[in-house]
Amino acid sequence: MVVELIPGLRGDLGVNDGPAALVVDGRSIDLAGLASAGAAVAARVSGMPAVAVDATPTLETVVAVVGALMAGAPVVPVPPDAGPLERNHILRDCGAPAVLVSSAERGVWDLEQITVDLRERGDRAGAGALGLPADRVAMILYTSGTTGLPKGVMLSEAAIGRDIDLLADAWGWTPGDVLVHGLPLFHVHGLVLGVLGALRIGSPLVHTGRPTPIAYAEAVERRGGSLLFGVPTVWSRVAADHDAAASLRRARLLVSGSAGLPVTVFDTLQEVVGQGPVERYGMTETLITVSGRADETRRAGWVGKPLPGVETRLVDDDGRLAPAGWDEVGGLEVRAQTTMSGYLNAPDETAAITTSDGWIRTGDVACIDAGGWHRIVWRKSTDLIKSGGFRIGAGEVEAALLAHPAVREAAVVGVPDADLGQAIVGFVVADSVTGPELCDFVAATLSIHKRPRRVEVIEELPRNAMGKVQKKVLLGDEG
Repeated sequence: MVVELIPGLRGDLGVNDGPAALVVDGRSIDLAGLASAGAAVAARVSGMPAVAVDATPTLETVVAVVGALMAGAPVVPVPPDAGPLERNHILRDCGAPAVLVSSAERGVWDLEQITVDLRERGDRAGAGALGLPADRVAMILYTSGTTGLPKGVMLSEAAIGRDIDLLADAWGWTPGDVLVHGLPLFHVHGLVLGVLGALRIGSPLVHTGRPTPIAYAEAVERRGGSLLFGVPTVWSRVAADHDAAASLRRARLLVSGSAGLPVTVFDTLQEVVGQGPVERYGMTETLITVSGRADETRRAGWVGKPLPGVETRLVDDDGRLAPAGWDEVGGLEVRAQTTMSGYLNAPDETAAITTSDGWIRTGDVACIDAGGWHRIVWRKSTDLIKSGGFRIGAGEVEAALLAHPAVREAAVVGVPDADLGQAIVGFVVADSVTGPELCDFVAATLSIHKRPRRVEVIEELPRNAMGKVQKKVLLGDEG
């Protein structure tokens, strides 16, 4: 079986070969130009085992991703704000011999840099290998788990293509839509759905550079935006700006994901915009598996039903099937054709999250009502923090804090935050260092979005009889 994730890139682009198919932060390119520029990139990276991409919110990033896909090389997006610890881990783990960058001035890399030039043109008909196998790894997305450094999630071309097609059906997404978002280009939401989705469906894309309420409003008013993607932090800011929110009334559909949307935000958007967002659920390891539909009534606080072909179940703490029902909860497990091929170079971690019969343990606790609607109740672990739409492993931030010579012990938790969903807060046992200094120290080694909002220096961490840090006590101290 062979697939083509973005149909037509190597041949006649037909009706989609028009002006301004793609706009990023005010700069535009048509699909023919994207394909030719991508072919030039493909010629430069052909044969590489993987290609890292400095995933800035630019047209160059999109061309880099498209070019690597055309060459048949797995794409490894690297957060542009990644600190040296995180960045070097990703590059070592994926084995990419080169990184595609938007500017030669981005000189933070310890391997060959290839600057993407939008003026270069290549032979799109001959770029890369035609007839790529459906199960080849198309992308390796690094995601934070509950411990240690990020793991590389290997996603096949077939899994990505199928997920986009299922969501297009659920959301009524067609070439007639204009997709608008300003999400990061190194995660599933912003890159896989927000860029590859638009290219696969054939709908124009307007990436606003930053996901501000005014940028979304202008994209709807001036560019005809009809389908809008955002994380809860984006939608809460839109809800707080009634003028911008009112401008979104022309949009056909709002979509929210990456974390739970507060009911109050849904209700405000329903009142001011005229619709609450469709919510969806997924994780990097499974892509999007549960979603509301554009043609169904939306329910605040519920993320919808499984997409066609997706199976879900609830299990108790012993792995036994738990009953379904709006008042029954259990650990959510998912089985689908959209799931990962595994974690790169991490068979033990892959086995830990995957059952012998192919179910993925999501780590989320959920309930499922009689109609199949899912509601995500909480994380099983206090060690996975969802902040501003990002998944952040507490262990990763703890390791960064412990790297400071003055820190003897560290614990990191996520506390409720009206804007971010959860804010990262650290507690340390340390000498001769302040909380703000430690916040800056973490920001220098990890991505900016993983920086603690504050760090408290305390005399000792609360522990149970077995010596395990009691993070729920720390959360209780937060009120």
